[in-house]
Amino acid sequence: MKSAYYYFFYKLYKFSEASPSRWLSDWKASLATDILILFVFSSIINYYKAFINPTSHIGEGSLLLVTIIIVSVWNYFIFHHQDQWKEIVRDFDKLPKRKNRIGSWIIFSVVFVIVSNFLLSFYFYYQL
Repeated sequence: MKSAYYYFFYKLYKFSEASPSRWLSDWKASLATDILILFVFSSIINYYKAFINPTSHIGEGSLLLVTIIIVSVWNYFIFHHQDQWKEIVRDFDKLPKRKNRIGSWIIFSVVFVIVSNFLLSFYFYYQL
């Protein structure tokens, strides 16, 4: 699981490196990871409110802020503390090209599913 999370960061890092600005690509990849985790968390809350308890106040206000802080601090210590991201990138750069291409499609699919699920959760939340 840890290796998959590192690989997810690595692919987002490589995507950031391919953008016109390579400045702070490690932080952009970390921010993208934070946002996708928040999308998953928000989706769960939306589904809970839509299907289980529509009058619930879960996810409003401080809970979302606490989640953002926890996820950001978590990713800081995993990737940026003592520049651990450099070793992660160096290790995954050694993968064969074919494996990396397959991994790219898997990561793209996971990101697509997370974003689609996030949008669908809002659809269900506002329909009910």
